Amino acid sequence: MSSAFAVEKPLELIDVFDLEYANQIEFSDDGKLVYFVRNRMDIKTDKKVSNIWSVDVKSKQLQPVTSGVHIDYAPVLSPQGDRLAFVSTRDGSSQIYVKWLNTGAVAKISNLTQSPRNLTWTPDGKQIVFSQFVSASAKTPVSVSGKPKGADWAKPPVFIDDVYYRADGAGYTKAGFTHLFSIDANGGNAQQLTSGEFNHGGRVSFSHDGKTLYFSANRHAEHKLKPTNTEVYALDMKSLQVKAITDRFGPDRSPTISPNGRFLAYLGYDDKRTNYENADIYVLDLQNDETRVLTQELDRSVSHIQWDAQSRGLYYSYDSQGQTVVAHQPLKGRAKVITQKVGSVSFGRPYSGGDFDVSAKGDVAFTLADTQRPADVGLIQRGKTERLTQLNEDALGNKALGKVEEIWVKSKHDQLDIQGWVVYPPNFDSSKKYPLVLEIHGGPVANYGPHFSAEAQLFAAKGNVVLYMNPRGSDSYGKAFAQTIHHNYPSHDFDDLMTGVDALLAKGFIDEQRLFVTGGSGGGVLTAWIVGHTDRFAAAVVAKPVINWFSFVLTADFYPFFTDYWFPGKPWDHTEHYMKRSPISYVGNVKTPTMLLTGEADYRTPISETEQYYQALKLQGVDTAMVRIPDASHGITARPSNLMNKVAYIQWWFDKHGSN
Repeated sequence: MSSAFAVEKPLELIDVFDLEYANQIEFSDDGKLVYFVRNRMDIKTDKKVSNIWSVDVKSKQLQPVTSGVHIDYAPVLSPQGDRLAFVSTRDGSSQIYVKWLNTGAVAKISNLTQSPRNLTWTPDGKQIVFSQFVSASAKTPVSVSGKPKGADWAKPPVFIDDVYYRADGAGYTKAGFTHLFSIDANGGNAQQLTSGEFNHGGRVSFSHDGKTLYFSANRHAEHKLKPTNTEVYALDMKSLQVKAITDRFGPDRSPTISPNGRFLAYLGYDDKRTNYENADIYVLDLQNDETRVLTQELDRSVSHIQWDAQSRGLYYSYDSQGQTVVAHQPLKGRAKVITQKVGSVSFGRPYSGGDFDVSAKGDVAFTLADTQRPADVGLIQRGKTERLTQLNEDALGNKALGKVEEIWVKSKHDQLDIQGWVVYPPNFDSSKKYPLVLEIHGGPVANYGPHFSAEAQLFAAKGNVVLYMNPRGSDSYGKAFAQTIHHNYPSHDFDDLMTGVDALLAKGFIDEQRLFVTGGSGGGVLTAWIVGHTDRFAAAVVAKPVINWFSFVLTADFYPFFTDYWFPGKPWDHTEHYMKRSPISYVGNVKTPTMLLTGEADYRTPISETEQYYQALKLQGVDTAMVRIPDASHGITARPSNLMNKVAYIQWWFDKHGSN
């Protein structure tokens, strides 16, 4: 009774450590138990901690499967349903563990030197296949002699001649490739299944008899400079011979054998070197070698395919208008939408996404979230949706959160329909005037939606109205919408965003003198573009941006892709095009106080981009500051305190420049 009258408190930065979310759903075939990874934030180590839990579908009883202050993840049930394989860092490195569900016994079955990924049981449950990085000898073409015993010489030079030599989140890479391995499910030494100077990873699938393993890889001669051109391959488990199943220019991935063994489904598209293409479901009939596309009528990009138990069709997910949908496509007939409520597991900002799994009976377990709560475990049974967990009631049940409202506007550039969402401060009063924070998503081909966002809610708790939108170039609205920025970014996405700001100003509760703008990655690009094209904002925070496309494609980690797909050619052949789209070209127009915020270990949008803009703004006499996040990669908020600092610094900059 007392809780009904409890005083709700505003969300505070420190509350980030109280948040939890569910992901990596694994549903038992009998539909009785849902296994999932329960993620929480550990305030002592400032890191995410994950354990595996189960929830009983009938009683909603939660039960821990693993425990401890470490990371347990990637749960995979054995084909017989009696064991659960997973990866854990409990002994200080990522290793494969198996839990016998009938007895509760747990055993570490591997002793690997690198982290295992993509665990898959063989059909007989006797082995587990996984991918693992295999290091090669470092290249040292020069070796000098003459060092006296005990002498303290400088570290030797590091020789690099690989196309990919550093990766965001991993740093400077070591020589080697990712390969497939198998290991006895009762423990033993892992056996390498693939070879060659190619990377093998991602989802794999076995033939009915376990004799053939299907996987995707890029084993072409030009695999380094054409990184998206993957094929589906078949590996003979006895001879280890590899045979290509697909052969076209484009990414073919996620091979999945039907339960009856007749069909091979996979995802892919014809690569046309555009900034975006829809991934479709392809089905190969292994009896007659005929392939057909199942989803060509769906103008959305498909992911997470899973066969139904009868081999009559596939479940899959896709993003549509900022929400993630689960649907079923039969081999013959029309698709059926199962749910549009799949909840994001990106609780910092409101990106779409999520996870689901289907029981043999056709019940669907999935991540269920909304604007007021991070992801729980949800269930769809006989068409009815229910929430099986309440992971955040203790953290958010007494918090006054901002209401989130959907809006649509017609872009002032060409009347294109643009979707967005408004987060109102708690206790919002439309008769008052509020500051506005325009928060822009990255990508640039990505999408926000009606999902929980700790960052947006924290800004709202400080009295801001927050606007986030999906301007042209966002996905989840079809191929044509996403391709409007092909070789054309930034451009009229600026007009889309300004139309949204004008629409809120017209409502009468926004203080026109306190307009603020921020965004990260692609959103950082657009924020820098905005202050180079208008002075209407009182302050801006540009997070992990690209400022100069010329220097970006020559310093970013995935540069062959950026050069080939985002631009008409190499920068020295198209200098005018590169610079026309670069915010640095418009720095002479900037008058808006602009702060920059980037991780020092960011190799996706290297901090040198931030430093260029900072120094350019200083030369222009613009009020600016640079916030450098030590040890942080492109995913700045991977550690909870960095999320807190990011929001705190942005709010401080807006407060500093927002006083009337």
